[in-house]
Amino acid sequence: MAGQTALVVSAHAADFVWRAGGAIALHAAKGYAVTIVCLSFGERGESAKLWKQPGATLEGVKDARRKESEAAARALNAHDIQFFDLGDYPLVAGPEAKQRLVRVIRQVQPAFMLSHSAKDPYNTDHPYATHVTLECRMVAQAWGHEPGENVLGAPQLYLFEPHQTEQCDWRPDTLLDITDVWEQKRAAIECMEGQEHLWSYYTNVAENRGNQFRRNSGGQAGGRPAKYAEAFQSIFPRTADTL
Repeated sequence: MAGQTALVVSAHAADFVWRAGGAIALHAAKGYAVTIVCLSFGERGESAKLWKQPGATLEGVKDARRKESEAAARALNAHDIQFFDLGDYPLVAGPEAKQRLVRVIRQVQPAFMLSHSAKDPYNTDHPYATHVTLECRMVAQAWGHEPGENVLGAPQLYLFEPHQTEQCDWRPDTLLDITDVWEQKRAAIECMEGQEHLWSYYTNVAENRGNQFRRNSGGQAGGRPAKYAEAFQSIFPRTADTL
């Protein structure tokens, strides 16, 4: 699918790694140019290990998070990664930030988009990022917004897996086999040194989703022997000629 593009909107600088690293690497291998937008560095609420280091400062933590995320994006062969630096806990996107995201969406013209679950009582930054993404997707489709620019079509928005699925009303309808790119995802995971406590957790998630992929692709009747997978929930109806 050379020439295709995709866009990932991540609330914090590590979210795209845990939840969509496999999708990024897999589509990059298929020729997609994948752009990642990190709305914040997650410097306040998701960098506890970094804050425990002697002499830690806000700018120092943000710099460390940037370096980790850039290294992870390289491991996944992402086309581009952009940092909006909007702050976190809480994440707040004002008019200028939204306008910037609209411009990115129109420039990328993604075949599909990825962001967070629509609900997450444990971390309201996550659904807020998706709300902003949906709003900016809508604006990017409007012919009367900045007339003369390329308007957006109707890319699917897939919601990647939250940390506590049963509390987020998140129900996956798409399973993606990431076995072939698992080593890339694991390398990206290990770039996120500030959240080392999550490495094994998200490895287990990928293994469990791999088991679910095998079961739903045929099970004992001959399903694909996927070892690792990621799960997503689609927002919009998908058009098809066959089922």
